[in-house]
Amino acid sequence: MNELWMVRHGRTEWSAAGRHTSTTDVPLLPEGEEVARELAPRLAEVDFAQVLTSPRLRARRTAELAGFAEAEVDDDLAEWAYGDYEGTTTEEIREHDPGWTIWTHPVPGGESAEQVRARLDRVVARVRVVDGRSLVFGHGHALRALAARWLGRPVGTGQYLQLDTATLSILGYEREHPVLHRWNAP
Repeated sequence: MNELWMVRHGRTEWSAAGRHTSTTDVPLLPEGEEVARELAPRLAEVDFAQVLTSPRLRARRTAELAGFAEAEVDDDLAEWAYGDYEGTTTEEIREHDPGWTIWTHPVPGGESAEQVRARLDRVVARVRVVDGRSLVFGHGHALRALAARWLGRPVGTGQYLQLDTATLSILGYEREHPVLHRWNAP
């Protein structure tokens, strides 16, 4: 059976500040680049049948520094589009929308959970037809939602899966059931 290995991009100025970053192309911080380089020896020991990355600079740079400069760009791995909330923090959003979370509330001018589900289901389908391991480089909310979809759960299940920058997670199977093998590993 196949596996899905996921790496969240390294730390950026916006991720460090808790700012929602989807379409804005912010670079990795030097510390984000260093941690991405540290992934290289660990990932070099694994044979991957396919390697995909989000189109965003921070994910592509993480892939490059981790030893996968030739990763194929897949637009379906882009971060959840935050629309009008791009660049803002949850605290700022909650000043006018109390209790807001990406998982439970609308995103004005951005993507709905249903839109995110549709594109991440395409990623799951793409991975499941590959014989072997797939490696993807992406973003916090989208990868959490991708894990939920791998498990056959609603996108909102991702709210229970904390995912730090430059971490590795592995999804696979126990017998015929999709499972989390490893989550949020530094």
